[in-house]
Amino acid sequence: GFFQSYAVEVDIKDASNATCLYANWMMRFLITYESNNGDYKTTTLNLSSSATHNGSVCGNDTQAALVAVQFGEGHSWSINITKTNETYQGDFITLTYNTNDTAVFPDAKRKGPVTVSMKDRAGPVQLNTVFVCHSSFAIEAENITQIFWNVTVQAFVQNGTVSKKETRCPADRPTSAPTVPPTIANVTTAPTTAAPPAPTAPPKPVENPDTGNYSLKSGNKTCFLATVGLQLNVSQDKPLLININPKTTVADGACGNTTATLKLNDGNSTLIGF
Repeated sequence: GFFQSYAVEVDIKDASNATCLYANWMMRFLITYESNNGDYKTTTLNLSSSATHNGSVCGNDTQAALVAVQFGEGHSWSINITKTNETYQGDFITLTYNTNDTAVFPDAKRKGPVTVSMKDRAGPVQLNTVFVCHSSFAIEAENITQIFWNVTVQAFVQNGTVSKKETRCPADRPTSAPTVPPTIANVTTAPTTAAPPAPTAPPKPVENPDTGNYSLKSGNKTCFLATVGLQLNVSQDKPLLININPKTTVADGACGNTTATLKLNDGNSTLIGF
């Protein structure tokens, strides 16, 4: 499902009041935590409309740039960005969530701030180029899934002006082959007597999804088993059927005394939780 979230816009200025780092993006977090009765629950942490970005810095040839965001009841997120001679690249992402926020963690067993760091998987971007990714993508670590979309970012901005040259994420790039216009060599002359039109072929049915075997372990013991074929039917202008491929799907999650959470990530920004 989709949850209420807000876009974050960060425009960091240098000493001369020129833009040195610009970022605009949306994100939310799926966090699995232990409740007071020993169950493991998954909650959604969203950005608030009052998010701030105190502590963000421009960076230079010897110091990493930093985007730091504070939001909600004691939650914060940051990413440091390093620079080489020709590129810049995200390094580590750090999330601190506060389980004292009872609206998000109403019955958390552990109280107080929890900090988790993970490596940014995005590749390097050429200097004087803005990174853009409208498609959603996820980064997972420990008990957290971070989901990002509508991302625009450029670090180490030159001359105070965000570049118009874009580097797109793989999910945004078109995959269909371009249409080849007819040429003299491949135009066929129609016969004098027109043949009757061929019958319209019915649409090819979507094949049944392959069955996958998914499991979770608690210590050395298997605590969750699932053998299932999964197909998503997405209601859009036209129905969209998506088969989950078990060969490229990774299972994660946690088991509690009375509750188990299974998370499946197919590597194509499709996340399913049971």
